[in-house]
Amino acid sequence: MTRKQARRRKQKKAARFTLPRVRLGHIVTPAVAVAAVVATYFLSAGMLDRPIRSIEINGPFQRVTALQIEEAISDELEDGFVSADLAGIQQSIVKMPWIDQATVARRWPSRLHITVTEQVPAATWGERGLLNVRGELFVSDARHIPAELPRLSGPQDRSAEVAKRYLDVRERLIPVGLDLRRVHLDARGAWDMTLHNGVEVRIGRREVDARTDLFLDIVADIITGRATEIDYVDMRYSNGFTIGWNNGSRTPVDDPAQEMDEMLALRGDR
Repeated sequence: MTRKQARRRKQKKAARFTLPRVRLGHIVTPAVAVAAVVATYFLSAGMLDRPIRSIEINGPFQRVTALQIEEAISDELEDGFVSADLAGIQQSIVKMPWIDQATVARRWPSRLHITVTEQVPAATWGERGLLNVRGELFVSDARHIPAELPRLSGPQDRSAEVAKRYLDVRERLIPVGLDLRRVHLDARGAWDMTLHNGVEVRIGRREVDARTDLFLDIVADIITGRATEIDYVDMRYSNGFTIGWNNGSRTPVDDPAQEMDEMLALRGDR
């Protein structure tokens, strides 16, 4: 009796670890279906991956030609229509001098459509560099420098900062009839600007934003009225500024709180 009970316990324990039975068809059928889909995809891709027959290149070409672009991407064009690396082609185009942006798309059945945008020079940088409208240096040694472009200069790694200050100051000068011709940042961090009428504005390296605001809010209006008489404006003072006249004299303005009285006196309105 005891042996029969022991056998029953062993049989119950063994039954607990019995694995469920899975039909082989339930595994093979999905695997075959997946394999068929993958095979169909690669077969279709191989049939569609015909050679690239033509390239359409659009853009306002002034500095770069369509032939130069085609030559720059000639290696990538050896791939097929489907396998061509569009991102790689786009990067190869953007690396070209004077190219700002590029888009590349496939056009059925075997044509690539490319659209490019050239860089727009907004200012010169140093002796031969050119900055775009975002303040980025895109040409470091230009053959031809347009004479009408403003001249910016400074440490090589601060070109974007100089360009931003130029744009911010110019935006506030235009309404009062003034414009910037030059902005310079020296190695010590001192700022110096020249207006389109030749008046030099010395900002210095301390309290740059506050001094710039004082110049734009007060001094710019004075210059508008007597630009032909002013040689420079020195903003490098803690409590005012100094105007240097073409005749060699200097007029310090020590109390900006009285700016309106000083301005009227300097302009001869009082």
